[in-house]
Amino acid sequence: MAVKKQKLYTDEHAGSGLDAKLPAIDCWPNQFDNGNYWIEISSPEFTSVCPRTGLPDHGTITIRYIPGKDCLELKSLKMYLLEYRNLGIFQENAVNRILNDCVKASKPREMTVTGEFTPRGGVYSTITATYARGKK
Repeated sequence: MAVKKQKLYTDEHAGSGLDAKLPAIDCWPNQFDNGNYWIEISSPEFTSVCPRTGLPDHGTITIRYIPGKDCLELKSLKMYLLEYRNLGIFQENAVNRILNDCVKASKPREMTVTGEFTPRGGVYSTITATYARGKK
């Protein structure tokens, strides 16, 4: 009798956390809307949960962007990132979701979100997602 091999990662795992309700990210008006400067925000205590194993993921999230008319407000961004602490979401999905939510809130000219995660089993991972206005 053949034993059916069970799929390790399901579609449910893959999409976990992508539709979770998270706090709004507030913005404030940019006083230098000339596109000639970058803002870099780093959150070195980012945590989330692997949706398959339930183990925590730890890392640094860095958001680097050229603002448009608005800049990200840091307290609301901090509260937004803290909501990932108990959220089951893959690292790749977390980085891409953070990028999408920050772009939606602030409409920057360009933005890059990088997640540098601490090792698991001796393997490091760095995920980078980018956005540029007018480019797909």
